[in-house]
Amino acid sequence: MDHDITLIITLALIIIFSPFLAKLFKIPTTPIEIILGAFFGFVGLLHGSHFFEFIAEVGFLFLMFLAGMEINLRTFWRLDRTVLRRITLYLAALYALSGIAVWYFDLGRIFMVLLPLISVGLVAALNKEYGKAEWLGLAMLAGGIGEVVSIAILTVSSAALEYGDGIGLFKTIGSLILFIVIIMLLFKLLQLFFWWFPEVATMLMPHVDNREQDVRLSIGILFLLVAIMLYLDLELAFAAFIAGMFIPTFFEHKHELPEKLGSFGFGFLVPLFFIYIGTTFDLSALMMEGLIAKALMVTFLMIAIRLIAAQIFAPAMGWRDALRIGLSHAMPLTLLIAITTLAYTNNSIDKLHYYALILASLFEVIVVMIAIKLLHIVRMPAEELHG
Repeated sequence: MDHDITLIITLALIIIFSPFLAKLFKIPTTPIEIILGAFFGFVGLLHGSHFFEFIAEVGFLFLMFLAGMEINLRTFWRLDRTVLRRITLYLAALYALSGIAVWYFDLGRIFMVLLPLISVGLVAALNKEYGKAEWLGLAMLAGGIGEVVSIAILTVSSAALEYGDGIGLFKTIGSLILFIVIIMLLFKLLQLFFWWFPEVATMLMPHVDNREQDVRLSIGILFLLVAIMLYLDLELAFAAFIAGMFIPTFFEHKHELPEKLGSFGFGFLVPLFFIYIGTTFDLSALMMEGLIAKALMVTFLMIAIRLIAAQIFAPAMGWRDALRIGLSHAMPLTLLIAITTLAYTNNSIDKLHYYALILASLFEVIVVMIAIKLLHIVRMPAEELHG
């Protein structure tokens, strides 16, 4: 009982004071939560608990749900073909460069999955600092498509690690394809339905809502899709992400809903996930031979391949915005940690690589945030100043 009380009090203090420390050090709150989780776990104030692990898993799913809410499928359906072609080439370049890096540096096959990962969770956080900039809008579009691809690969990787090359893997791939086809058909049918009966959307989520129907429906959609994925034995993060996409696509009139759900998620559930991840990192591991070097190498590779691939956008947007797009995709913290944890649990990577990848995920956020800030404040060339 005393241990549980200590755990709850420590979690409360981390949640309360993390934003103040983040403001003090001028970095996102997420790395602070992970670092504090690692520190307090190391000193014994945070310990393993079934409840803590469960609520952390819920926090991760809610984070994926919030990431999905950043994607409005209507925007993709109206996407210019030239832009879509550039995004496709960009993603293809990411995977090609990752393959070259894995071959050149003689890395394990799991790095073919890890290096090109994209997650828009922290990209969305950039909106608060840089507003609705053109480069950020394109970064969200490309990141959204990239995250769908990344989560699909996460699902297949999860099955491959669990079943190997056996029939279980092919069943999982088949189930995933079936799920995606059904979801696409469902989206199309709902699009047609709401076009004919637009009043249904406001009935389900009224403008004046004193019963929190919007929140109830959102969570209900999340739970239903998670239940389907549980039945199909597929990666739950994919279901959470798809569930999030339903909200902005079919309930565009509820502009305040993402902010309402985001306040709850980032204020409570999501921090618990990152704090839990921090507890899995043993600070004494920093003394492991080669750990820092390995983490720095992964950080360099993940940033470098994105900066190179993002030059595909340079002819249309200029080199500065192209660099910003590449940098914004170089901090896939949530998915990187998810696949790293999965790979370590299934003995696909050793403890050194597990700690190195967790450390690299922190390095990436810090380096990227500083680099984007420098690109923003560095004095423009004279012709741009007078343009």
